[in-house]
Amino acid sequence: MKQKILVIDDDLELCALIRKYLETEGYTVSTKNNGVDGLAEGLTAPYQLIVLDVMLPQKNGFDVLTNLRKKSSVPVLMLTAKDSEIDKVLGLRLGADDYLTKPFSMNEFVARVQSLIRRYTALGGESAVEIASALIFDNLSITPDTREVLVSGVSVELTAKEFDLLYFLAKNRGKVFTKKQIYRAVWKDEYAFDDNNIMVHIRRLRKKVEPNPKQPQFIKTVWGVGYKFDGRDSR
Repeated sequence: MKQKILVIDDDLELCALIRKYLETEGYTVSTKNNGVDGLAEGLTAPYQLIVLDVMLPQKNGFDVLTNLRKKSSVPVLMLTAKDSEIDKVLGLRLGADDYLTKPFSMNEFVARVQSLIRRYTALGGESAVEIASALIFDNLSITPDTREVLVSGVSVELTAKEFDLLYFLAKNRGKVFTKKQIYRAVWKDEYAFDDNNIMVHIRRLRKKVEPNPKQPQFIKTVWGVGYKFDGRDSR
């Protein structure tokens, strides 16, 4: 079965070019040219990757990504016309998996697409982490195959990256990781390493899973080094 890619971009010529290159590689490609239609398509049809432009009519790419991440963990490759560090960092914080600045080489674009899909499908297609049994620590339960997190039996909604970050730390309980090691493991990259990005995700996670975010029980800061996950294995 061919892998499906959704391209959301208002540049019709670029969409045609992307379609040509990706179909040559064996992918099935759908295109939408505004944010409203793109979001609706991304939420209703199964895709292995979404290519998402930042500058879109009706609803911009950041808004599309924010709404998409409430329900989907599908990989998102963002496109930006500006070589702006702010756009790149914002996209990553909102849950984008990678980004490219226009204009870009189509060879590089195809390589990024193949890398993202390979990581996504190699581990089962619907999850960015490996299938495994649930991790249970006191009142916190993390189930990777369904990407479900329960706190005292109540389901907690996490973004894709928040879940990946929590699961990475939890499955390596007791190990201390630097921010750079975390970035490599969770964001699968080095070139976009951003200290504050990780801190923002840690802060959001603590608010969602910690009984007292100001005195974290699970996600601990190791001053001068990074972070680790503590907690008694209750399985």
